[in-house]
Amino acid sequence: MNSTSRSIPVTAPLDDPFYYLRNFQFVLEWVTERYDDLLSDDEEALIETFHGLPRMSQALMVRMVMRKGCYFRTSKLRYAEIGDPCESLFPLAEAGLVVVDPELTVDTLLPLMTLTELRRALASYISETGLSVHASKRDLSAGLQAVSCETRRWSSWWPQAPDAVVMLCNEALFERLRLMFFGNLRQHWSEFVLTELGIQRFETVALPDESRAFQERADIDLYRELHDLRERLDAGEGPAELFASLPVGPFANAWLESRRSRLAFQIAREAERQGDTTTAMAIYPRCQHVEARVRQLRQLERRGECEVAYRIATRAMESPRNEAEIQHLERILPRLCRRLGMASPPQCSRVDDTTGKLESFALRLPATDGVELAVRDRLARDEAPVYYVENTLLTGVFGLLCWEAIFAPLPGAFFHPFHVGPADLYREDFVTRRQALFSNCLSMLDSGEYRQRVRDTYREKWGRASPFVHWESISETLLEQALACVPANHLKYCFERMLIDLKANRAGLPDLIQLWPRQRRYRWIEVKGPGDRLQDNQRRWLAFFQQHDIPATVCHVTWEADSG
Repeated sequence: MNSTSRSIPVTAPLDDPFYYLRNFQFVLEWVTERYDDLLSDDEEALIETFHGLPRMSQALMVRMVMRKGCYFRTSKLRYAEIGDPCESLFPLAEAGLVVVDPELTVDTLLPLMTLTELRRALASYISETGLSVHASKRDLSAGLQAVSCETRRWSSWWPQAPDAVVMLCNEALFERLRLMFFGNLRQHWSEFVLTELGIQRFETVALPDESRAFQERADIDLYRELHDLRERLDAGEGPAELFASLPVGPFANAWLESRRSRLAFQIAREAERQGDTTTAMAIYPRCQHVEARVRQLRQLERRGECEVAYRIATRAMESPRNEAEIQHLERILPRLCRRLGMASPPQCSRVDDTTGKLESFALRLPATDGVELAVRDRLARDEAPVYYVENTLLTGVFGLLCWEAIFAPLPGAFFHPFHVGPADLYREDFVTRRQALFSNCLSMLDSGEYRQRVRDTYREKWGRASPFVHWESISETLLEQALACVPANHLKYCFERMLIDLKANRAGLPDLIQLWPRQRRYRWIEVKGPGDRLQDNQRRWLAFFQQHDIPATVCHVTWEADSG
């Protein structure tokens, strides 16, 4: 399929009452064309069956697919463009896509009923619970589930019901089709509607045939397996049981392996919280998550296994995973050395020591919930405005300058029309795959072309989804003043640091920026309210600013009400 021959449907929902059906057909065509070699027999049969349905039945089925759950009362399936749902349900039932009047447990029955209906239809069951008929729905539900485990049809539970219940079949198959289209289960069908209504806009990226989320059928199954394990973790299942079910890695697919490592780390952290250090320590040594080694060292310290911890820490310092790990190791190693009666190892420039020499000042302000905004308002002058920018201004200018590199249509980066950013954004090879593109963008900071490039991108791309640009936080006035006041070499230093570790270094930036447009100067201001202290990522940025003579200060706020 040629990348320029397929596009998102553009008819607005208000112009086409069947917009959702058109969108669903677009997904089916997309998946059929791109994944014809990976589709299972069940998925192929489902798609073929759907195409053979009458239009109204197709529309009703899609309405159900896009709603939550798989049980629906027919009175809730009335749509003006479809008409009487019962007529459209018959072909669906005949095709095995729905079951009319399905078997229901109390657990699946109760969400379909209002409290008034529940009291009227299940009065005899309620009397068995010993509860008053006037009890709340929550109490009635708990009581009914305790006394009844039977399964009965809707028409049997409530013979006088004014409507019927229908169950959508193949929910898991529809979910897999959505997974193949989006490459994740986080995005839903609503992405189409938001785009068509103009609420959300996405960058247009060429999508050649080889650009797809999954290259093998096994990848789809592995994604589903990891997703199900994460849902079980969120539901409170024990970490030891989840770890036993975790697929053994590493996976050949780097994207899936990063998901597996992240899930393993989350299971280990939950095990720690529950006091199950055995499970946690079975995971950490094998886990490639950037924080796993530090967590392992802390557990070894608590156990008193300082010699083992020292060996691991010294090896880690030779090849640290990121700046955050260096920062932790610089704290852990001296402690281990003291406990082992050894001299502290030679340290590189300690972040904690460097930030101790930062310029700072104090302000006394009336107590308020928005301390950053209060400092902004106190410091702002007509000739020196102050903006609350936190992690939006530097990252926004970076995103505007490097838009071309970030949205480069490389294989495996984009595989559907609804990407906020590339799928490989936080993979280790993200920058190296685009090294020439990023170098070209940053070279504009040397030539002076960057200001116009940033302005042009701002105007051309305004409102399009980006992982770095938060449009509401960057007004054109702020952007122009920042481009005038922040020297190009300061921007380059910061952008180069961001590219070392985009995930970690896009955060921790100061809360405020003060600009003096006439003098073309500026300063960063990190605000700390009473009892607040610098976080590790903030310390790293402030130490970096000191190293490169970038003006930054810390404002320590106390409340006027606290004075004696």
